[in-house]
Amino acid sequence: MSGAYFHQDLLVARRIFENKPLKHVDIGSRIDGFVAHVAVFRSIEVLDIRNQTDTVKNIKFRQADLLNLPSDKINYTDSISSLHAIEHFGLGRYGDSLSYDGHIKGINNITQILKRGGKFYFSTPIGRQRIEFNAHRVFSVRHLLDLLTSQYTIDHFSYVSDAGELFENVALDEQGIVSNFGCSYGCGIWELTKK
Repeated sequence: MSGAYFHQDLLVARRIFENKPLKHVDIGSRIDGFVAHVAVFRSIEVLDIRNQTDTVKNIKFRQADLLNLPSDKINYTDSISSLHAIEHFGLGRYGDSLSYDGHIKGINNITQILKRGGKFYFSTPIGRQRIEFNAHRVFSVRHLLDLLTSQYTIDHFSYVSDAGELFENVALDEQGIVSNFGCSYGCGIWELTKK
């Protein structure tokens, strides 16, 4: 049992269970993985650009483009997740509008949805910074730190290696940051608190 989706879905669902937020909202994560895990023990509201017509107990769905923040969602929740989704924002793969900096707009809009002191559970590919067209972005750990640390404190950082092995609650030391923890296409998993 290995791989980014397997490990991130279980790790983040466990952390949400342990932290017991009042409300949890998800942005674009897998319905048949992470969202389903969370729905076993609590309600979860999902915002996704893709339409979802199925009705599932404990899952409330709303179609939304996070590049254009719905005004009724500002300061909306104390807990939010986006697992393996932000790397697609603005690339048009899922019908979203093209935006070179879509990932930055997406993170900024997610930050607006989250209340001060709230938790943001976030995962995305890590490795050498690049865009793989018609697929996704891969981010360097340094770039992600630059994007996140002005708005969040980092509570936990974990990653899944290229080989699919989970390294949980790892120190963000300079050697690991510079080397992207040895990943070419790994998965960084962040638990953050909004400042």
